[in-house]
Amino acid sequence: MLEKIVSIVNDIVWSPVLVVLLVGAGLYFSIRTRFVQVRRFGLMIKSLFAPAHKDDGGSSKGISSFQAFCVALSGRVGTGNIVGVATAIALGGPGALFWMWVIAFLGASTAFVEATLGQMYKFPHATGYRGGPACYIEQGLKSRWLGVLFAILTIIGYGLLLVTVQSNGMASAARNTFGIDPLVSAIVLVVLVGLVIIGGIKSISRVAAVVTPFMALGYIIFTIVVIVLHIDAVPGVFMSIIDGAFGIKPVAGGILGSTIMMGVKRGLFSNEAGEGGGAIVSASASVSHPAKQGLAQAFSVYVDTLLICTGTALMILCSGTYNIIDAKTGEMLVAQAPELGANYVGFTQAAVDSVLQGVGSGFVSIALLFFVFTTLMAYYFYAESSIIYMFRGGKGEKLVIWLFRFCLLGMIVFGALKEAGVIWQIGDIGVGITAWINVIALLILCPQAIRALKEFEDKKLW
Repeated sequence: MLEKIVSIVNDIVWSPVLVVLLVGAGLYFSIRTRFVQVRRFGLMIKSLFAPAHKDDGGSSKGISSFQAFCVALSGRVGTGNIVGVATAIALGGPGALFWMWVIAFLGASTAFVEATLGQMYKFPHATGYRGGPACYIEQGLKSRWLGVLFAILTIIGYGLLLVTVQSNGMASAARNTFGIDPLVSAIVLVVLVGLVIIGGIKSISRVAAVVTPFMALGYIIFTIVVIVLHIDAVPGVFMSIIDGAFGIKPVAGGILGSTIMMGVKRGLFSNEAGEGGGAIVSASASVSHPAKQGLAQAFSVYVDTLLICTGTALMILCSGTYNIIDAKTGEMLVAQAPELGANYVGFTQAAVDSVLQGVGSGFVSIALLFFVFTTLMAYYFYAESSIIYMFRGGKGEKLVIWLFRFCLLGMIVFGALKEAGVIWQIGDIGVGITAWINVIALLILCPQAIRALKEFEDKKLW
């Protein structure tokens, strides 16, 4: 019964209209910003290391640009980069990677717009600056009720639904590798996350600033090693990506719709551009100009998809450790790793094992633990900020935050124990419900972000 309800809701949320809206919005923002994600690539990197802006008293109420980048990147880098990419290949074929690239390139401009607006519309709180889509919806669109609705959907989407996907991916990998009971994995994760989130944004940002760069760089290096050892397969892999992306070959043509949909969905799930999470973190940063944070967050989309997701996909494709399955009929169209069936995380583990026998499963499991741990910290922060937005330090705020903490930790356990197919659909719903409202708000408020960019460039405020 649950599976049927989830499937129906997922089909409604993820109608083709949302896909067109996301891609169209990214293209529109790219044109309006004159492709800022290309023109200002150097400034993107420079903006990461901008010092925290201090007030007249010499103090800073927010986190630094680099800390905000790391928290946002930790939210983007999770199971989507390992399990999500494998799922996209399994249900969409190699061509799904091409559409992930497209959504990342266009999504970088979307991330710029939402992060810039997040900086422009924020409010002070005892814990530092807070804000995000709920704020620019309320203040920019003059709609308090819609801002509250977005905040509630963020709490449900990020704080409850998406949490299940992360814990499920990590628990599945640990079971595959070490035979660990999913409940045990869930308990370990609950303890680790619980210890950090109790400390609030300062604790989260400090941990993210240390763990996130380390885990991302380490994973990228590892994927490069695997790809280099399969270097002869690389030209053929890129041909299969292009063929699949446009349905040139018979098998690819038969699932072209699924190829595009999976590329967009998994791309969005991974890099979060347009969902609003990056804007929530951006509002907490102290920077001298809103566009600086916009540029930093645009770069985080590139790191997530063009580097980490691509690394995972090329590992799998070069190693040939994948199957392609018709999402509608369940028929296996390509069986290059029949023993893996639909064990998506197994695709990535087997890819590493193909060159480092016996290492792959353990490496992917450990990587997932780091990825999931940092992602859950970010998800918590998004939801906590939404609670703070609704209460603004008023009566009951602390109580609701504590109640939410227990709910989030409970969903970690729930996700680890459920079947993966249902969990991914639940996660897709969490992604889609926030994207619908946020992207429409961004299209309306985009001119303000464009003016901020123009001012930043005209006055050379970098």
